[in-house]
Amino acid sequence: MFSGLSFDTLYEPYPSRRSTVFANRGMVATSQPLAAQAGLDILKRGGNAVDAAIATAAALTVVEPTSNGIGGDNFAIVYVADPASAKDPHGGAKLGGASKGRLYGMNSSGPAPALLSRAVLEGRDFTEIPTRGWIPVTVPGIPAGWAALSARFGRLPLKEVLAPAIDYAESGFPISPILGKYWAFACQAYRCTASGSEFEPWFDTFAPDGRAPTAGEVWRSPGHAHTLRAIADSNARDFYEGDLADAIDRFSRRTGGLLRKSDLASFHAEFVDPIHVHYRGFDVWEIPPNGQGLVALLALQILRGFDFTERETTETYHKTIEALKLAFADGHAYIADPKRADVPLDQLLSETYAETRRSLIGTDALQPAPGQLPSGGTVYLTAADADGNLVSFIQSNYMGFGSGLVVPGTGIALQNRGCGFSLDPNHPNALEPGKRPYHTIIPGFLTRGNMPVGPFGVMGGFMQPQGHIQVVMNTVDFHLNPQAALDAPRWQWLSGRSVELEATVPQHIAAALARRGHDVQIARDSGAFGRGEVIWRDPSTGVLAGATEPRTDGSVAAW
Repeated sequence: MFSGLSFDTLYEPYPSRRSTVFANRGMVATSQPLAAQAGLDILKRGGNAVDAAIATAAALTVVEPTSNGIGGDNFAIVYVADPASAKDPHGGAKLGGASKGRLYGMNSSGPAPALLSRAVLEGRDFTEIPTRGWIPVTVPGIPAGWAALSARFGRLPLKEVLAPAIDYAESGFPISPILGKYWAFACQAYRCTASGSEFEPWFDTFAPDGRAPTAGEVWRSPGHAHTLRAIADSNARDFYEGDLADAIDRFSRRTGGLLRKSDLASFHAEFVDPIHVHYRGFDVWEIPPNGQGLVALLALQILRGFDFTERETTETYHKTIEALKLAFADGHAYIADPKRADVPLDQLLSETYAETRRSLIGTDALQPAPGQLPSGGTVYLTAADADGNLVSFIQSNYMGFGSGLVVPGTGIALQNRGCGFSLDPNHPNALEPGKRPYHTIIPGFLTRGNMPVGPFGVMGGFMQPQGHIQVVMNTVDFHLNPQAALDAPRWQWLSGRSVELEATVPQHIAAALARRGHDVQIARDSGAFGRGEVIWRDPSTGVLAGATEPRTDGSVAAW
């Protein structure tokens, strides 16, 4: 029995290429098999789950650059079974009861450069924040996040942990099918939208032969290897204070950017206490704002007031979609950098407020007020070790390769998170120098009865909180095992009354939703519905149950 989750029935109710994977000495699940193997190798060398997560994350910047890179951000939720083993055991959320472990959150998302302001955009005739070029570039947090997790919770030196990623970059690796597909899409899009000398290093790095590499072709990046080695040797300080920082500063000044070495030098990852809501006997944990994990918790607060007995019914789809829409309306109104704006978490997560929002859900589709939702580009991974440590980890450049800017010779693709800001000066998420934007990437974690169940996540821009609530409901309400919880058909709210359904959603449900006023679209490609990973742990035996996303090249590496 996995913390109240039944695994007696192990059939897969939805068509899948995979089954739930079981192991008891260690496990890593992510969207790219080579990255998962890198994490497992670190576990076998004596590393713990945190070391494995960092190794996997670093490898993903090389083997899945279409979704993340060294110049992006990351977040994590870490369950440490024995806090005394950490270099700094203070802080975190204590679960209590039989568990002596703690949940720690890490936010390593960077702020806007000191020179970036609404006045600068107005002076350059921007009426909105662009998605390409220097304007949306914020301070990269990924290297600092790796170093902070390693220093506080890791067992092996960062130099050893990053070795697999360095080897992939130097020796090369064969492109996997889904990776090749999205790389080609990005290359085509950049040819149309990324003109100017500042974008040339992107093509030099990711399309050196004038095209994207294809499935089975070996791709190498010595620039990535050099940068990763410098990060490993300096515990990431070279990126923020040394030669790499100088290279970023020079490139920015030469091509009209606003990012400076001083912005890099002042940045540090932040440890935060995760936030949670209680949902049918379980606790669902997320990182607090500026991330959008709050949206998932708001939706679950609303949904716990309804009873769901069957998954594939019109009523289940309708109420879940409506709750998510209301949650997003609040998320877009209130989520911001809590150091620079008031984010009223207690009021938003109260049962009184949830009941008010729940009462708005009727038989017909609502018309909420948030803006149009863009697509995303993110990687998620989860890791576990034999000591009971569990890691939920996510990192991203945003919108695929990010800003389209690559620091020459380094492999550092810079993110475009700045386009998450609002230009409304009265909005809590208004653009300001040194402020962090609304952030889409969110790691999730599930506990029950003061014991950890395990980490989970679904990557993919604004699909992420939608994926979180669907995986939680599949697990808790509908009693699906981890792989089935990921395989199940998904939906995605787009805007207004528009909702997109996977083609595997029963046709009679799609028709019934349309009759209720939903603008139903059937997706031809499942790529827009996120990519998830799950690891649950049985507290009585230590057995791990892992699952990976069937919509991508994912893998569970187990020991």
